[in-house]
Amino acid sequence: MSKQRNTILLVDDIPANIKILVGALRESYRLVVATSGLEAIRVALEKKPDLILLDVMMPDMDGYEVCKRLKARPETAKIPIIFVTAMNEEKDETRGFLLGAVDYIVKPVNPVIVKARVQTHIALCTAQRELQRHRDELEEMVLERTRELRETQIEITSRLVQAADYHDHQTGRHTTRMAHYCVILGRAHGMKEHELTLFFHASAMHDIGKLGVSDAIWHKKGTLTPDEFEEMKRHTLIGADLLYGEENELMNMAHLIALTHHEKWDGTGFPLGLKEKEIPFAGRVAALCDVFDALSSKRPYKDAWSLEEAKKVVIEQKGIHFDPYVVELFEENYAKLEEVYCRLK
Repeated sequence: MSKQRNTILLVDDIPANIKILVGALRESYRLVVATSGLEAIRVALEKKPDLILLDVMMPDMDGYEVCKRLKARPETAKIPIIFVTAMNEEKDETRGFLLGAVDYIVKPVNPVIVKARVQTHIALCTAQRELQRHRDELEEMVLERTRELRETQIEITSRLVQAADYHDHQTGRHTTRMAHYCVILGRAHGMKEHELTLFFHASAMHDIGKLGVSDAIWHKKGTLTPDEFEEMKRHTLIGADLLYGEENELMNMAHLIALTHHEKWDGTGFPLGLKEKEIPFAGRVAALCDVFDALSSKRPYKDAWSLEEAKKVVIEQKGIHFDPYVVELFEENYAKLEEVYCRLK
């Protein structure tokens, strides 16, 4: 099976010049011809040649204008162009190179030189295409590996959430609803879909540190003692420690949420006493969604509040417990949160 020959577009308005170029190149390349600037553009768009030999001095549209128009179109911008012209001053060559030409051949042409220059640029173009192909293949391999790693990470996080669910079935339902609430508010804020996927799985792990705190505290029906309350607060630090992953997007977000979802806008939260925008945005959203769902859920120490009662508390805590902006997102998207609650209660 013979190797497919590269296509060269020859552009010149003088038949004798075309004849010389054809004589030099026909044995090695597939040739197409245009005798005007407009025809050259049309043929280049139709045939997509591998290289163009372009005369400069032509009536109606000179070679510089042809080159400019071809380089301005994405379909033809990458086709290498060699100017072939009697104009041999340095300023003429400079203008051609500035327009995107790769070489300059001065008339009268020497067939040996023409063939050598064309061969060089065709080889360079072929090498560039091959390099780009390898780059594309490598990029695809990296993307596929990244997808596999992300799927593995999500599987691990899902199993961690399941572990919390076995520990406390109510907590499992709470984390699922909260994750959906976080995504609703994150999308309203303008997060991209990739970020929302991370936010969903990261927020579901906000209470994973509960696994390191005594069951007696979480299931206690009465008020916690000061010592018990201090022990309970440790779940933020335990969760943050479990989820720490410096170079990992998902674990980094989960770490921040676990650490900061009990911080308050006015600086009275725990464990760090962060204030306002010192609290990362994901933590501010998680804080609101966590409280809203906790209020509307049955716990060992209380019955579930109605959604309207929980909503009222969230709005009352605007600028105190919660970021005012996040409360506004909550109010604007409340119907969507209510729909999630009814579906997952």
